[in-house]
Amino acid sequence: MIRFENVSKRYDNGFEALSRINFAVEPGEMLFLTGHSGAGKSTLMKLIMQMERPSNGQIMVDGHDLNRMSNSQIPHYRRNIGVVFQNHQLLFDRSVFDNVALPLQIAGLSHHDIGRRVRAALDKVSLLEKERLNPIVLSGGEQQRVGIARAVVNKPTMLLADEPTGNLDPELSEEIMTLFRQFNEIGVTIMIASHDVELLKRMNKRILGLVEGKLVHDGVLW
Repeated sequence: MIRFENVSKRYDNGFEALSRINFAVEPGEMLFLTGHSGAGKSTLMKLIMQMERPSNGQIMVDGHDLNRMSNSQIPHYRRNIGVVFQNHQLLFDRSVFDNVALPLQIAGLSHHDIGRRVRAALDKVSLLEKERLNPIVLSGGEQQRVGIARAVVNKPTMLLADEPTGNLDPELSEEIMTLFRQFNEIGVTIMIASHDVELLKRMNKRILGLVEGKLVHDGVLW
């Protein structure tokens, strides 16, 4: 599903965000990416998303060699990847329904298919009855669930989540993790960036640990 081989990312100012990273992720796996701020977590996810290109090495995702992918191929490739952000990145001038529908509208789906898919996604995150509300009136946990619904509405094969519980209390964090587990159980590959040690202990999943751009741990919590 995902394979990094000797991947490095160096920026024009000389800063090396990632250095000779090697790992592989199997289809349907759920794992965590951890490390202090600046360790390279966001850069690694941006490489998978094709928001950045590696300076060296090879990245394979679902049979695609990302080094050989043209800019025109990137939008279609990204449709198979759902992304969840810490700050939700919701549009407060639109309803909950319209926020979740946005990726499908961009993809050009019919009005009927959009309605069916959006309501199915909102039902999965227990927000179907709030589809007409503006997300600004929702709690932080509910806003994050809207973000998750938007990420899965395209039925992606992979979910990337960057600190999805960073602003939530432990109880709400557990609710969000339960949602991720449910999507993982139906075969979605999930990579979650987090520095919440207690969360990592509870989940007891594979962890990729980054320190100053180097992969220093690959396994359960060290």
